[in-house]
Amino acid sequence: MPPPLRGSHESLVHQNEMAEMDGLERIRDDEDLADRIAHGLLVPVPASANLRVNTDLPENRRYCRPWTAKFLSDLAKAHAATFAGSPLEVTSAVRTVEYQRQLRHINGNAAAADGDIASPHLTGGTIDLAKAGMTAREIGWLRAWLIAQEQAGKIDVEEEFRQSCFHISVYKSYTAPKPASDAPVKQGPVASASMLAAHGR
Repeated sequence: MPPPLRGSHESLVHQNEMAEMDGLERIRDDEDLADRIAHGLLVPVPASANLRVNTDLPENRRYCRPWTAKFLSDLAKAHAATFAGSPLEVTSAVRTVEYQRQLRHINGNAAAADGDIASPHLTGGTIDLAKAGMTAREIGWLRAWLIAQEQAGKIDVEEEFRQSCFHISVYKSYTAPKPASDAPVKQGPVASASMLAAHGR
């Protein structure tokens, strides 16, 4: 059983830095949210037999970035292959700055709406997955699957215990093109010498 994926101040700062590197702005209010949905910058959370959305989540907040949707589809498919009939549940996706400020008034543990530790949900790239109802085996499997993605630099993940969920920020690199195939490349003496010099640095 991998240990819990505990969050930190540094992790939250890093999630905001990555969002900035990906060119993502924080979504201001419902009007801004609707505009981004209309222009395809946000897509529906890909609900399926293997992935459901918590019914308490308002319709206009059941959206995320396209690469986050791809991540969710891949995760749900991999999870279903091992745990058939036990769908994952998204409890939170995109949020607005306006909503986050309201949330701060009623939930002291909610992340800020501004600054370098603002909630990554404000960019639409982040989702929360419920842990409630999961077996210990499922939680262990998820930790291992998510750790591999984090080590590849494609996500940041932490477990929240008050809300009992996995908080996952997904980056554009998740859907980055795969490198070219490892087909042999013919190189002359000069090219080979240059490569040896480079590796020797």
